[in-house]
Amino acid sequence: MRGPNGEALPQAILFACTLNSVRSPMAAAMMRQLYGKFCFVDSVGVRAGTADPFIVEILDEAGVELGKHRPKTFDDLEDASFDLVVTLSPEAHHKAMELTRTMAVDVEYWPIMDPTVVEGSREQRLDAYRTARDEMMRRIKARFAVDRAGDA
Repeated sequence: MRGPNGEALPQAILFACTLNSVRSPMAAAMMRQLYGKFCFVDSVGVRAGTADPFIVEILDEAGVELGKHRPKTFDDLEDASFDLVVTLSPEAHHKAMELTRTMAVDVEYWPIMDPTVVEGSREQRLDAYRTARDEMMRRIKARFAVDRAGDA
């Protein structure tokens, strides 16, 4: 599958973190904005958390729409036919490796800090979310960038 600029994309990509309430839904929303017309994107957690209002705010700042996200787990997936699973926490990586050990699927670990562990003022906490958002966007763009030879 090729993206709008010739990027090599998986047909289906899954982002996974611990609770599917912050990192994985943010990454999925950004991937959908960039490549959603070219590949299927979903997100899950090892356990289902609760929706986090900070992610809507910091995604809005970046012009990214979260959509109608409801936290879900690996067990809630209707179809596990993904070409790439990107894990954003050690716990999610372990679970993804366990579930895909007999499948032809690539699993990549992107160690993204959990912004919910940051304490302080509202602005300090939002800055932690922004840092996680910006790092994920950087990784998404780098992972699917087209090199000068036209290969991804």
